[in-house]
Amino acid sequence: MGWLFMRDLGGDSTPRAYLDNQFTYTRDDHRLTVLASSMVGHTYYAAAERVETAGGRQVFAIVCLTKTSTGARDGCTFGYKNMTEHMGPCESECPASILDELTGIDSEHAKAWRDRCRANLVKRKLQNAKPTPKPGQTIVFDQPMRFSDGQERTRFEVVPNPKGRTPLFRDPATWAICRIPAFRKRAYRLINPAVIPARAMS
Repeated sequence: MGWLFMRDLGGDSTPRAYLDNQFTYTRDDHRLTVLASSMVGHTYYAAAERVETAGGRQVFAIVCLTKTSTGARDGCTFGYKNMTEHMGPCESECPASILDELTGIDSEHAKAWRDRCRANLVKRKLQNAKPTPKPGQTIVFDQPMRFSDGQERTRFEVVPNPKGRTPLFRDPATWAICRIPAFRKRAYRLINPAVIPARAMS
């Protein structure tokens, strides 16, 4: 299915609330109800219960990509592209609280999607369990990284970030300050150095 855009959320306060209402309705042959939902970044995940009028119940996952805009020429401020797990969406960061609501399913695409989501939950848990680098420590990454100056680096001094909580990393040889986005996704180890007064950042 393609993208749908609208000028407003029809009275709903958030994209999540709007989509919850879009996927909760009653038809002659079935009823659909959102049992649980969540926004992960700009992606909406939901567990939707479908109850057939003739009998039968299934809870499946809905995934929506979303976009918001305040300066669109056509006045549209919100858009979404909806899929079900049967389509095997690339987005697979569905929370466990939603996955736990889903009932059994025959679709191989849906099964593979659920497996990816579960694997990502395990991976995220392991990432969050890693020790947090603190200023004064040395961090050593298992795999080298190439930076814009053409150099590959694995070893850095951890230094405070005056503009946020995410630490900065300094090359001990050149004193170049390096930013490493999503560093927790990389394998690393921390070395606790002797207590030495840190030199001021240049």
